[in-house]
Amino acid sequence: MSTTDLSFQNTSVAFAHKSNGDLVKARWLFRSFNFPALLTYGPSMAKAAVFLGLKFTIKKTIFQQFCGGENIEECNVAIQNLAQSGIGTILDYSVEGEESEETFDATCEEVLRTIARAKGNGDIPFSVFKTTGIMSSDVLEAASSVIEVNQIVDSSLIENLLSENLQPAWKQGYARFMKLCNAAADSRVRIFVDAEESWLQSAIDLMTTYAMETLNKEQAWVYNTLQMYRHDRLAYLERQVAEGKCHYGYKLVRGAYMEKERARATSKGYQDPIQPDKEATDRDYDSAVTFCLENHNRVAVCIATHNEKSSLLGTQLVNQYQLPKADWRVSFSQLLGMSDHISFNLSNSGYKVSKYVPYGPVLSVIPYLTRRAQENSGMAGQMGRELALIEEEIKRRKA
Repeated sequence: MSTTDLSFQNTSVAFAHKSNGDLVKARWLFRSFNFPALLTYGPSMAKAAVFLGLKFTIKKTIFQQFCGGENIEECNVAIQNLAQSGIGTILDYSVEGEESEETFDATCEEVLRTIARAKGNGDIPFSVFKTTGIMSSDVLEAASSVIEVNQIVDSSLIENLLSENLQPAWKQGYARFMKLCNAAADSRVRIFVDAEESWLQSAIDLMTTYAMETLNKEQAWVYNTLQMYRHDRLAYLERQVAEGKCHYGYKLVRGAYMEKERARATSKGYQDPIQPDKEATDRDYDSAVTFCLENHNRVAVCIATHNEKSSLLGTQLVNQYQLPKADWRVSFSQLLGMSDHISFNLSNSGYKVSKYVPYGPVLSVIPYLTRRAQENSGMAGQMGRELALIEEEIKRRKA
């Protein structure tokens, strides 16, 4: 199938993996996101349901839509179901919130288990971790400030510039970071380092750059994540690739923390790091996709977006440069339970596609599920699009 034959409106392909009952449940769920009171009180209600022994009500509804299970074993069904449609799984341990060295160690060990599960498994093309899952956000913020003030380009210099009380936590966190990257490269598993808030990102960027330059000698195993709603990310991408020190890997996203970023910039009186408008974000995102494909000999890219136009641009460039569709060096990714019309139609056309499959104990992933509900709220946004496509497919099946 050529790019010109690719249609993201083909609901029969998009929802072939869902039963009529699944579609009806999904329609009910996306409709519920339009009620502000439910979004406000839903997280508290969900926690109460778990404490009252009614966990199944959460697990069979919003959890089932957006999560693979409570542990890696429970994700096997989702892995197999996606693989039947040629879609890879990214096991994403989505427990958030608690900060302690014990928790960081436990999260690091869990991510190592996802790497072990992915090793040699074509159905799991990537692993992923959030640096705040293995390292204190306070330490990352302090390290990022030190990097920016002193214009540090060598991550080994950070420790001695931190206050004495933060040095042990930095050292432990950095060790966990490199342990994960080394384990992935040794296992020949590609690993995404997820992006975070701008005031934490400089430290993450520097650690990831060191890991890429150390481990990506023959191909990209370690990928940094660039949030293109930041006005400095395109220049950062172009500048880094121009250095030519290794094979580079990037996951391109639009971004996840806009309101928080703007509020903090206003309250602290520094320049807002976010693009002035959506058009600027879209422009830089598509420019980043184009730049990565232009430099495909040295750059591997995951076009991680729910935007149809950017996804189509990726396919056009793959064809323009006559790149093999079956190569994970150029791939596409969406979240489980969202934008199936993009994921499944891309895969049906032969492109490499993966789904982020979050997992973890129901109570621990409620913050993640809350964000998914909030992102989908508003009839003019994501929820409206998802709902319209679901309703179209239900209507088509009834015809």
